[in-house]
Amino acid sequence: MSAFADAMRALVADPNLGAEAAYRQGGTGPAVPVRVLRSSPDRVADAFGTEIVAATDILSVAIAVLPDLAAGDSFALGSDLLTVTHAERDASGTAWRALCQR
Repeated sequence: MSAFADAMRALVADPNLGAEAAYRQGGTGPAVPVRVLRSSPDRVADAFGTEIVAATDILSVAIAVLPDLAAGDSFALGSDLLTVTHAERDASGTAWRALCQR
């Protein structure tokens, strides 16, 4: 276990940072309970010369918990259903960074 994996485990376990989620592979599989870190930064995009502010949802999930994560998978967090549009591993290979849409 690396220091990064230990840190990820501590962060998702923290009740002020981590959140309970139900993961479904392909969006329809059986629900698997996981803990995730959620951030919702605003992203500025250009549309025909006009800046548009769009909300995004980014989840961090330990690779040890979910070894495979792909576009189309989904997470239910409370009343929000987030569908993965892109998933990438972090530099340490410890966590997924999943970009999601509501």
